[in-house]
Amino acid sequence: MSTNKSVSITFWGVRGSIACPGPETKEFGGNTSCVEVLCGDNRVILDAGTGIRPLGASFESGAPVDVDILLSHTHLDHIIGLPHFEPAYDEGSHLRFWAGKFLEENTVEAVLGMMMKAPLFPVSLGSMAARKDFNDFRAGDTFELSCGAQVRTCALNHRDGATGYRIEYGGRTICYVTDTEHVEGTHDEKILSLIDGADVFIYDTTYTDEEYQSYRGRGHSTWQEGAALAERAGVGTYVPFHHGPTHDDKFMTKIERYAKDRLENTVMAREGLTLTL
Repeated sequence: MSTNKSVSITFWGVRGSIACPGPETKEFGGNTSCVEVLCGDNRVILDAGTGIRPLGASFESGAPVDVDILLSHTHLDHIIGLPHFEPAYDEGSHLRFWAGKFLEENTVEAVLGMMMKAPLFPVSLGSMAARKDFNDFRAGDTFELSCGAQVRTCALNHRDGATGYRIEYGGRTICYVTDTEHVEGTHDEKILSLIDGADVFIYDTTYTDEEYQSYRGRGHSTWQEGAALAERAGVGTYVPFHHGPTHDDKFMTKIERYAKDRLENTVMAREGLTLTL
């Protein structure tokens, strides 16, 4: 267990649903969900969307890694980058996967194995040379990572299920809450309890309130709901995340301005952003 108690967060993928690279998204980024949390000298990865590929490429070439990978759920946009995570093919690496048990008949190992299987993908999960541990839990459980970080979880309102995470390390708290759909006129008490007093609150803001009227039932929320939750829970920094793939840089800049006007402690998620706590 490390004696280094520093904490930092780096965003490698901030989009939801599907990657959307191109000139219209280069400022905020087009990769899907992947967030790196450094707990002292230890690395925790939140989701394995397409952003996990550049994350893996950023590591020292040929050096094995030891990481915990916490999956919010196993929809493709949150796991599709895993086959391209180069450290997974190094026999010296150690990957510990964690995921809430969304469907009784599936485990996280089985779901990842289905994705990396013919005719969907030419390389199997078993071909990854890294040591791999698969940990299934029920949303609402708590557990401790090998680095000493304490993790609390809660169930989210999303098709097929999803899990929100609260990571506590070195006196700092990071909450990662995506994908979830709010209920108009009320606030999710489970989420409010999870994020209470957090230093950083990362939240699913796929839509604006205006757009949401056309997308009820899709399993996603709005930046306005995230701001209301952040305010009620007294969080230090509110980070709108999981941006809609149709939201280009011009639109995102407008949302960023509105969100900061609504809640001063807002920092919009963008690829390459690092927050040091």
